[in-house]
Amino acid sequence: MKIILMSVGKTSTDYIATGVSMYVKRLTHYVPFELKVIPDVKLPRNADTERQKQIEGESMLREISPSDRVVLLDERGPEMTSREFATYLDKKMVSLQGRLIFIIGGPYGFSKEMYGRADEKLSLSKMTFSHEMIRLFFTEQIYRAMTILRGEPYHHD
Repeated sequence: MKIILMSVGKTSTDYIATGVSMYVKRLTHYVPFELKVIPDVKLPRNADTERQKQIEGESMLREISPSDRVVLLDERGPEMTSREFATYLDKKMVSLQGRLIFIIGGPYGFSKEMYGRADEKLSLSKMTFSHEMIRLFFTEQIYRAMTILRGEPYHHD
């Protein structure tokens, strides 16, 4: 199984990019992992947000195959503890043959088409964070889950 974290736009904040890179590098020792960046949509300031979500969604859908398991990181999904997330990933690694794709939406969220394609939703918090920060938080959580599964001393209850 390969894990992909897909998001819109590159990380422009240096300290966040450094942190994401660090966890991506660490993750490659545990599981095939890829950070997939969908280019930002350049629309006029007064453009409709639904149009922006639609264009972003179309770009994302082009990167997804029918056999992929798609999980939207969405505030309306269930929340998990780090240990629950580790168990969730463990089950996916055993049961999935292809790719597990976690997707961070753009600044306005997901299009209807993306919600229609999603197999699951997962919430990291009821709070709202920038999509750049979510990249850092989520790559760290995947890394934490891998260390929990291996019994390594990174996570403390």
